[in-house]
Amino acid sequence: MRRLPRYPSSLCSSLPIYTPRRANPAAARLPWYPLGPQSATWLWFSVCDERRSSSDASPRKQRRRGPPLPFRFETGIALFAKRTPRPFPPPFLSPPSGSFSDPLSTHHRSRDRRSAYVNGELIRGRTNGDDAVFASDSFICANDGVGAWSTRPRGHSGLWARLILHFWAQAVDGVNSSSNDSSSTGGDRAGGHPDPVADLQRAFEQTQEATSPPNDWQGTTTVAGAQIFYRQPDGGSGEAGADEGSSLPIPVLYVTNLGDSQIMVIRPSTREIVFKTTEQWHWFDCPRQLGTNSPDTPTKNAVLDVVDIQEGDIVIAMSDGVIDNLWPHEIVECVCDSVSKWESGAVPADYGTCDEDSEYSQGFDVDGDRTGGANGGMQLVADELMEAARVIAVDPFAESPYMEHAIEEGLPSEGGKLDDISVVAALCRRTNKE
Repeated sequence: MRRLPRYPSSLCSSLPIYTPRRANPAAARLPWYPLGPQSATWLWFSVCDERRSSSDASPRKQRRRGPPLPFRFETGIALFAKRTPRPFPPPFLSPPSGSFSDPLSTHHRSRDRRSAYVNGELIRGRTNGDDAVFASDSFICANDGVGAWSTRPRGHSGLWARLILHFWAQAVDGVNSSSNDSSSTGGDRAGGHPDPVADLQRAFEQTQEATSPPNDWQGTTTVAGAQIFYRQPDGGSGEAGADEGSSLPIPVLYVTNLGDSQIMVIRPSTREIVFKTTEQWHWFDCPRQLGTNSPDTPTKNAVLDVVDIQEGDIVIAMSDGVIDNLWPHEIVECVCDSVSKWESGAVPADYGTCDEDSEYSQGFDVDGDRTGGANGGMQLVADELMEAARVIAVDPFAESPYMEHAIEEGLPSEGGKLDDISVVAALCRRTNKE
């Protein structure tokens, strides 16, 4: 939980009280945080039907105009919530039907899997506490809603994070459900270049409209997204249907960031960070954020970086639940070790796949090449990175980046930072021509 921008800075005022409730005896070692009346529960998505190789709530609605891009993402998602996600309020959440054919219990399913709609369409993405994540073959995103809004009568940052993600993903994928305005499509820009900041601005405005009276819901969220595109070796950005005889295109990443979520590009072949975004703050523990009462907007405050990458690079979109608990070198080590484990065959080939009937299945070739984490390895990367961050987050005696930053501000702090942890791992691969 973070502070809203208009409140004074204080570490104590920013931390809620979390009273861990776990059947595991090891939970007795977890700390009591001296603020707030609420207790924490953990929601750890580890079984196959909760994994998300692609997190779009309605993959069938994804469509791209023209030929496919020459590069694509292969993705995996791992989530850890400090408490059970709140259900979306009306009219975004459809109440369960009264049909006798419906199951009497949905105990095994997380609450946010009930159908949620906006403008008559399923809301894209996945909710994790106050976070929201999305992954497709061309775009990944991690938004971190500011949990302090949960104490307000009509506050719901999880809804804001998910709606901005939904409208942003629609624009990037070239789908605009509200109008036929071509200016909001993700790939049709002057000169052939994407404009993710303009897409994010439009998504922000659509979210404001969707949460305005009579559906008056308040919240703020950070945003971090990465869109894959390409350019020709001469420096130009070609059309998706480039001539066969032209030089091979180069993958390019359009990275947009506002706040303290992070996009990191890792090259496993050299075990190095190619690129990472820089956090944006108003003051300590109060990042830049989009939403109610915030002065920040995408056009004024979002940072866009265009980064040349290589086939085989791994792009990580993560909430601050990761970077507050792991230093950059630990993230690189964890990701590269996971890739090595996948390449060695130490993990079952079907680890990163779901049931064939699942709408989220990417159809990995379980017997295919595993080089660089291909064909399912991104799920292992996401799972192990999330677990590494979780171990520190629940340890009251661990050293963490958050503790270090707090001490630099003159504030007492010890241990990891208990927070929602959201990880989207994406491998840059060349699109197969059929």
